[in-house]
Amino acid sequence: MNVIDMMSEIKDANLNYLMLAQQLIRADKATAIFLLGVSKEIADLLEGLSNLQLVKLSGTNMMLARFRFDDSAILGMLTSYTKDRSQAHLHTALLLAGQAAEVMV
Repeated sequence: MNVIDMMSEIKDANLNYLMLAQQLIRADKATAIFLLGVSKEIADLLEGLSNLQLVKLSGTNMMLARFRFDDSAILGMLTSYTKDRSQAHLHTALLLAGQAAEVMV
């Protein structure tokens, strides 16, 4: 994959992420804040963006979404937990709920 293709893929991923985030926020803001790992202020900002603003924002050359799994134990639970998958997802949700919302500086 060349650089141009990679940038195009990043822009597509960004637009899909922003559209999904906005849809989640409009459907249930409290749940969306938890699922996206963003603050209420960021959720409010995303909710108010126009389609043109979403397209412009998605055009950046960096990924707007990021992994919330700074702790390898959380990622490990989701990928290689062999006993009870629903229990692993519940445990992971509890651990993520204890993390602070992402703050953009």
